[in-house]
Amino acid sequence: MTDPMERIAAALERLAPAPLEAPDFSGAEAFVWQTTPDRLEPIDKISRIELPLLLGVDRARDTLLANTRQFAKGLPANNALLWGARGMGKSSLVKAVHETLRDEGHDLKLVELQREDLPSVGRLLDLLRAAPYQFILFCDDLSFGHDDQHYKSLKAVLDGGVAGRPDNVVLYATSNRRHLMPRDMIENERSSAINPAEAIDEKVSLSDRFGLWLGFHACNQDDYLAMIRGYCGAYGVDVAEDELRAEAIEWQATRGSRSGRVAWQFFVDLAGRKGVSLT
Repeated sequence: MTDPMERIAAALERLAPAPLEAPDFSGAEAFVWQTTPDRLEPIDKISRIELPLLLGVDRARDTLLANTRQFAKGLPANNALLWGARGMGKSSLVKAVHETLRDEGHDLKLVELQREDLPSVGRLLDLLRAAPYQFILFCDDLSFGHDDQHYKSLKAVLDGGVAGRPDNVVLYATSNRRHLMPRDMIENERSSAINPAEAIDEKVSLSDRFGLWLGFHACNQDDYLAMIRGYCGAYGVDVAEDELRAEAIEWQATRGSRSGRVAWQFFVDLAGRKGVSLT
């Protein structure tokens, strides 16, 4: 008769998840982290805009490019928080910088992590730590609500815990908020807490753990038009200046905003009307 303890041990072994196997990192330049089950899905083609076409973000571009170049060379580099106005190229800049460094000959990998998968980040870091590559861990549109505890998992990347952040991983995150949580929630916690400073410090200080803060602000009309002209030149769309200016201004007026995203949306419409393919 089989010993009861042996049967229990065998049952637990069957229930335990199989050890996660690393993918063939040499087969792709970008991956998306998926859970249930844990895996890194390779991305065949990254949707991105070339770095020279990202206008009006010169300081952020130069700073992030220099930081990433240091990291790609195996030198010290900071985690970066790209925050600010919607549609001004925060996520596009991360992807464009990644492409630029690869064009320079660095086999740099991009791994996208969804905010809702932050609790699994420890398992992901263990996987990346053992790989012979440099990884940009990219978390897009990062923010936290009042009772959201996911921010605690993010500290595993920023602070690293006992083991420390892997030397071959750097985190780039984008957010519309500088402090990653709504201002009214910060104020509510401050007003209702016994010790207001301590009540909000843990969440607000999360942003302070990023070595680089890169701000993105709404563009003016000249920058907006320059973006569209840049797209026209890059993709060979021939349009008269007066026509372009009038239609572009009308387009942004109907959107009620002016940004890099609105510029690109207008250009896509223009290219379609002119019969120019963007692929």
